[in-house]
Amino acid sequence: MRGYYADAGFDGERILRGGVLVVVDGGRIAGVQTGRFDLPAGVPVTRLPGSTVLPGLIDAHVHLCGDGGPDALARVRDQGPQERVRVVRAALADHVRAGVTTVRDLGDHHWTVADRAAAGPRDGEPRLVVSGPPITSPGGHCWSMGGQAHGRGELAAAVRERADRRVDVVKVMVSGGSMTAGSNLLALQYATPDLTEVVRLAHGAGLPVTAHAHSVESVRVCLAAGVDGIEHCTCMTERGLEPPESLFGDLAAAGVAVCPTIGRSPGSAPSAQAAALMAGTNYTVEGRLAQVGRMAAAGVRLISGSDAGIHPGKPHGILPWSVVELVTAGVAPAAALASATSAAADACGLSATTGRLRPGLAADLLVLPGDPTADITALTRPQRVVLRGREIALPGADRAALSSEQRPGSS
Repeated sequence: MRGYYADAGFDGERILRGGVLVVVDGGRIAGVQTGRFDLPAGVPVTRLPGSTVLPGLIDAHVHLCGDGGPDALARVRDQGPQERVRVVRAALADHVRAGVTTVRDLGDHHWTVADRAAAGPRDGEPRLVVSGPPITSPGGHCWSMGGQAHGRGELAAAVRERADRRVDVVKVMVSGGSMTAGSNLLALQYATPDLTEVVRLAHGAGLPVTAHAHSVESVRVCLAAGVDGIEHCTCMTERGLEPPESLFGDLAAAGVAVCPTIGRSPGSAPSAQAAALMAGTNYTVEGRLAQVGRMAAAGVRLISGSDAGIHPGKPHGILPWSVVELVTAGVAPAAALASATSAAADACGLSATTGRLRPGLAADLLVLPGDPTADITALTRPQRVVLRGREIALPGADRAALSSEQRPGSS
């Protein structure tokens, strides 16, 4: 047993002030208290002056098989199984060093990540939530990942295979995507009846469904079919970012978890695909952030996911910048932090496991300098990461001000 005592905390939903003590016993949180405390004799306490402790972050949309280089998703199909495993290991290390203790992989290649998850958690690696290869139309977006299916029979077989392999979520590509050559981002890959059947079968197997959707039409199909989550949800038309405002109200009313996958390396150039999109429409980064802000104002349930691994602007470990961009878009800092902790845990089926500072949950902790609700960029400067009760070495982290083996004042 040991304690971590910070000036403040964020419990996954609200800020805690006046001193926060998180007691860890093995891999679990044993207690969370505010103020000044007594602990049993012999329990070591790490004092964290000037810092805030919060739950480890959850990146709800990653591509662990992508190495973050140019055209990463296209190049994966030329990699052998051993090379894909090497890329996945390196990606997981980058995530945990950024304070991410859970990742949801939504772009597996031929079950590489799902097989790794089935083998059980490895020391020092984030928790895995997996979809397996996304279900997509023949030749459709991300077809090379191995999830092509057409017609009711093939779609049913695809859902059964994912249930048999014990995935955590079924992902379906409802629209095309810009990262696949020949795919049209606005094209509809599955109509409402087929997607409704996928949702029915997945729910019958106890699995949620999240859907990749860029166009307004594909978002409406997702709502009609009753999916649990929508990835990107860019709400594009042929003219660009011009969705009807009523669509945001529909998303809010449905309670669907929307992962807008914003966030990129500061100063990075747009990918070639994004540059082509901006040249042909009124799409801009600023316009997209304004749109996400309107979603939040309408009450849409937002979670954070980075789309890490797909190109140089989206390296693994970029999630903190996704949260920063939510605040730039107008989301309140506490709500933005929740989008990568408690809200993401709820959407990923992990509310009984992680995402909050709560006794009984996993001891996944992140320590930041200062107050992230006053300066959200503190998320990009992690001081300590605790993963299932074990501290992770953070090269270059500023720990000089962190004094170990001290005790908080007595009450």
